[in-house]
Amino acid sequence: MPVALAQTASSTNIQPYIDRVKNQITEFTLDNGMKFIVMERHQAPVVAFETYVTIGAAYEEEGKTGAAHFLEHLAFKGTNRIGTTNYRAEKPLLDRLDRLFEQIEAAKAANRTEEANRLQQEFAQVRQEATAFVRQNEYGQIVEQAGGVGLNAATSADATMYFYSFPANKLELWMSLESERFLDPVFREFYEEKDVILEERRMRTDNSPIGKMIEQFLETALPGHPYGRPVIGSEADIRGLTRQDIIQFFDTYYTPDNMIATVVGDVDPDRVKELAQAYFGRYKVRSSAPDVQATLPKQTQPKEVLLQLPTQPWYMEGYQRPAITDPDEVVYQVISSILGDGRTARLYQSLVLNNQLALDYSISNSFPGDRYSNLMLIYALTGPGHTVEEIAAVFDAEFNRLKTEPVTAEELDRVKTQSRAGLLQTLASNEGMASLLAEYEAKTGSWRNLFELIPAIEAVTPADIQRVAQATFRPEKQTIGKLLSTDAPVLPGR
Repeated sequence: MPVALAQTASSTNIQPYIDRVKNQITEFTLDNGMKFIVMERHQAPVVAFETYVTIGAAYEEEGKTGAAHFLEHLAFKGTNRIGTTNYRAEKPLLDRLDRLFEQIEAAKAANRTEEANRLQQEFAQVRQEATAFVRQNEYGQIVEQAGGVGLNAATSADATMYFYSFPANKLELWMSLESERFLDPVFREFYEEKDVILEERRMRTDNSPIGKMIEQFLETALPGHPYGRPVIGSEADIRGLTRQDIIQFFDTYYTPDNMIATVVGDVDPDRVKELAQAYFGRYKVRSSAPDVQATLPKQTQPKEVLLQLPTQPWYMEGYQRPAITDPDEVVYQVISSILGDGRTARLYQSLVLNNQLALDYSISNSFPGDRYSNLMLIYALTGPGHTVEEIAAVFDAEFNRLKTEPVTAEELDRVKTQSRAGLLQTLASNEGMASLLAEYEAKTGSWRNLFELIPAIEAVTPADIQRVAQATFRPEKQTIGKLLSTDAPVLPGR
């Protein structure tokens, strides 16, 4: 069924289409534990690939935040064959840089300034010598020259994803490049990349009022929980990370059983399996690290975070909610859509359209991850002449409305139609499917659960919405954030 028609069809009418899509998918697991999910579709001679590592920032040690994101950056730096003109000559220089860094840090800690300066000069010289052997961005150049597009990666609290697309006749090249990338990585240009990441943190957080607010908000709302730490890492931790820290993180967590590869497009599944065994089968079986313990302490009273910075005021509220595997997951998704999706959404109507209280707003069904218990987060940027208290009053009114008034059949049907259309658009996208198949496999135990979404959403009732709203939007589960302008008076809590 064409997607344009499917978007307006009922879930009953689109079920045959979903079944056909589902039947295009096969899976296999290599002897080393690495899983492959293959979706065969021949509409165009292209293939989308994703390597999904089920390890994100939640797995980092205290004091070493930012390691997962740092590793993601370094995964583009090549191997002992890619990214270097002479690895045999380069390696001693990389090792020397690591020793010098440790010596510099020790000299600084002991206030031996003259020694630290001398070592810093030597460090700069060795760094320059090492750089002479580097072939800048060779991995990316190989991909681009072979017709690859969209080469990128992302790190979240839950996972690290590496992805791009190739012409269908480059399947074996992807197998070769991607397997080599994690078979024998060389984390070169470590100190140059540290500077890049520190600048990224400055832009996203240190120089961003809302970035600062969200970081402090999570620390307050999720104390002692891995989601309470910044994915990009704290500045002090980033500065203190060593190349050995990243190597250790890689060796501990980038085990084959923590890796899922998705291949979606114009491929023969049997050929994919043959090549996967030849290339990724080279990965040795390694002991898997224990899963992270991420139980959220029960919140018994509201919390508040207050910041004053040179910015237009922002207001946010977060409410504790369970993980993606909770039976009410789709109800949270529907609530999020009712409140925030599109121009018919309740918050758009009450905050933006009718009263111009806010310039912008956002709602996240689960934040900053969803593998473990997390937050439903809602925030808004106040409009000129308006206050965070006015935003708070609208939030209260809309949450109470969800708790006390059944959603109309018309509104619920509209949200279900939007959800159906969104999923169908994803089903039609190679890149979208490569991403979601891996995510559902990792977080819910099976990629097949993705195809249960539409019937699950169709089954949501007004009573379900009221029940979940009543259980969620409670004062003892609430964390409030107020980001006020530096010239605004600080008022007592509401």
